[in-house]
Amino acid sequence: MQVAQRMADDIRRGRYKSGELLPSEADMVIMYGIGKHTARSAVAELRRMGLVESRQGKGTIVLSTGGGFLPAASVDRSIRQTSKGSWSLPEVSQSEATAVSRVSLDGPPAMLLDQQDQDAISVDRVLYDQETGARMAHRVLIPMATAADVPSLAEQPDAEVSDLYQQLADAGLSLEFTEHVTARPPYPDERTSLSITSDASPLLVTYRITADAHQGRPLLCEELKAPADACQLSYSLTPTKAPAKHATRRRAASA
Repeated sequence: MQVAQRMADDIRRGRYKSGELLPSEADMVIMYGIGKHTARSAVAELRRMGLVESRQGKGTIVLSTGGGFLPAASVDRSIRQTSKGSWSLPEVSQSEATAVSRVSLDGPPAMLLDQQDQDAISVDRVLYDQETGARMAHRVLIPMATAADVPSLAEQPDAEVSDLYQQLADAGLSLEFTEHVTARPPYPDERTSLSITSDASPLLVTYRITADAHQGRPLLCEELKAPADACQLSYSLTPTKAPAKHATRRRAASA
């Protein structure tokens, strides 16, 4: 951390400019009197800070000389539906086995699902970005009320999220999605599981609610937690039409 902070300060002061190569790990060993493992960890921390990018065959390249840089890992949060009706989500890598458990809903997920203290199936995964190594925690919460209406959800809750969408659609539900984004300091266990080493890094937390468009009933909640200094969230937005004015009102006004 000390070496990474020194190099980060050097980048921000302009010693290493955007597009330039950082010293190699072998050079860092000599410059700072450290071991190869420490040098490698320092470079990894600089990547998580969004200051550098490692490119195969070239080395580590400086991305920014100061404030205003974007974190290195871009997390695509878009949802796509094909012309045939199937669902498609951006591919992600998983670093640990999926954990499935039964929980009692509380906090923001319970509020957004309108399911306070109700039971749900929780599906937890740890995801990572292959280029930067940034780690993210992803959780799917399936209320037991939803599983009762669509039993296939309870039979294989750890299916791909796009498959869960498909099961809901096959049950005759018209889906709509709302994503809520907030930030907070990470808890100690989150620092460990997501490899957050910077004390100043907040945690991005998103809650994606899948709902029945006709009844406005929440069906699923997806929670994503990602370190803000390593990850940026990107969305594909579809414009919505403004509600039409009532024709009767216009006719009354003209009369």
